[in-house]
Amino acid sequence: MVIASQTTHFELTLEKAELEGFRADLRGKLLRPGEEGYDSSRRIFNAMIDRHPALIVKCACVSDVIKAVNFARKHDLLVSVKGGGHNVAGNAVCDGGMMIDLTNMKSIRVDPRNRTARAEPGVTWGEFDIETQAFGLATTGGQVSTTGIAGFTLGGGHGWLMGLYGRACDNMVSADVVTADGRLLVASPVENQDLYWGLRGGGGNFGIVTSFEFALHPISRVLGGILVHPLERAKQIIGLFKELGDNGPPELGLMTVLTTLVDGKRVAILEPCYAGSIEAGERLLVQARRFGPPELDLVKEMSYVDFQKLMDLYAPWGMHHYWKSGFLENLSDGAMDVIVEFAKSAPSNLSQIHLERHHHKACTIDPSETAFFHRGGGRVMYNLMIISSWRDPSESEVNLEWTRRFWESIRPFMSERVYVNFLSQEGDERVRAAYGGNYARLVALKRKYDPTNFFRMNQNIRP
Repeated sequence: MVIASQTTHFELTLEKAELEGFRADLRGKLLRPGEEGYDSSRRIFNAMIDRHPALIVKCACVSDVIKAVNFARKHDLLVSVKGGGHNVAGNAVCDGGMMIDLTNMKSIRVDPRNRTARAEPGVTWGEFDIETQAFGLATTGGQVSTTGIAGFTLGGGHGWLMGLYGRACDNMVSADVVTADGRLLVASPVENQDLYWGLRGGGGNFGIVTSFEFALHPISRVLGGILVHPLERAKQIIGLFKELGDNGPPELGLMTVLTTLVDGKRVAILEPCYAGSIEAGERLLVQARRFGPPELDLVKEMSYVDFQKLMDLYAPWGMHHYWKSGFLENLSDGAMDVIVEFAKSAPSNLSQIHLERHHHKACTIDPSETAFFHRGGGRVMYNLMIISSWRDPSESEVNLEWTRRFWESIRPFMSERVYVNFLSQEGDERVRAAYGGNYARLVALKRKYDPTNFFRMNQNIRP
């Protein structure tokens, strides 16, 4: 029996009886090109990624994951793994091989007494937050609620609560992992400690996590929202962002966004999230709310769940995306000038420039404690994201060219540090930079748990 990929002319030859036996043995579904659900399953957040797996396994349970891994290994299939499908690089989908789709694995169990939650890899942060907030608890999650918990956490995972509680990977208490040889292992501080270390920042290189256990913290209401200024005031807003960022407390999550409103007006947005007492947050943000003053002030007390959805409007599925990102060496006047210049010339009204504050707990953990290396030595770090987005594929070249020119202009102000979850397909050098000083240790771990590089559709650590 021959299964052909539509784009690569790849042909997978399998005995029909064996393939149908595999299908019958799954609790979930096996999808092939042309079958109902195949196209919707292979689509992901970034519309630039248009790949066609020969087989898609829609897993319903852990046994499905194990069976998929064993089948793929037996037939020497390229494997990709889809959790939330939000990663811009598109590694969730392969051409010609097997995509292991975890999006239907959505169980969440909260233990309010021990302040932990266990969740399966198809869960998104929006779904996770709703469950944990029923008990007034939360952990550091993605800044877009449709982001999946799996890839986000495995790559490090930064969000609004990282100043208080560290990154998502710092809050991962344990994980159940299916390895390349089809074993199900527990990774925790007391079991397979080396694997536990590697999963917290090493991406999907070591296996498929089928269950995450997170530490939770008391969070309910926050003071947050957006302060909107005209783009002409952008440099002053970035300066205010830096002043607040350099001196603000761990409770203050902070971001600056340069973008375009739906009416076509280009703006500079300051977005705070204060996760302490509302009264203390009000006092802290007096300066920011008076500065300018803003043309629109939408900062108010709200639930953490509602705040976590604020960025969703700026991250719709189905757009074409090309991102460049890295940590600034210094948020200097020169860097600000470059950022503002390119904000004015963005060819797409859907594109955005983000400046994010990484601070306090996220930056004070020893770089060797987890696989996530870039901690800042206790210093505040500023991450720049160039999010180039557009709808019409005919506009790809002009948007790609703008992004590349922007990146080359800002590079003199950048450090070598880069967040692995924001990497596109940028080559081995950038992958090594993402893992930093932990790279050699990660290579040794890869040799132990995946010596054949079975899991290679990722920001790959080669054994």
